[in-house]
Amino acid sequence: MRLLAALMGVIVILVAAAPAEAAAPTGRTVRLVKTEGVDITVPAAVNLGTAFTGGVLTGPMGRVEVTDVRGPVNPNTWVATVSATIFTTGGGGAQRTISNASVFYWSGPAVQSTGGGTLVPGQLTQAQAVALNVTREAFRKTSGNGNNRVAWNPSLRIVVPTGIVAGTYTGTITHSVA
Repeated sequence: MRLLAALMGVIVILVAAAPAEAAAPTGRTVRLVKTEGVDITVPAAVNLGTAFTGGVLTGPMGRVEVTDVRGPVNPNTWVATVSATIFTTGGGGAQRTISNASVFYWSGPAVQSTGGGTLVPGQLTQAQAVALNVTREAFRKTSGNGNNRVAWNPSLRIVVPTGIVAGTYTGTITHSVA
């Protein structure tokens, strides 16, 4: 399997008994093997805002784009995947963690595409959102050859557990393409 890295963006969630000011996001970067001719770009960081314990936070992640310039490779299909870490504040722990099973993702439709082939979103609507406790398909190209590009604007829905400590929660959403 060929793999190309992508989003190592930080999602910031503020959880409080009352709305609080956002702190600067922090994160880590992981480098993966790059497939020549296929690239993925993602937002560097996203702040989803503030939610109350027991509430739900929903928001867009920003534009994700796959560019395939392998040209005559036939077929030049690919699959973009997405996964998430847990979200933590402070040192983590039972009352300082939001499980990635509480982080839901949907890709939505392509917002821009060029080139040939069949493009298939992983989750077209919010009703099809999937939990990111395992790696999920975000988008794919199932047929065609020639250079192509597709972009989508995925969204997240995060269910904030009751009883967690107020704070700035950070986690990483990773997109990759192979």
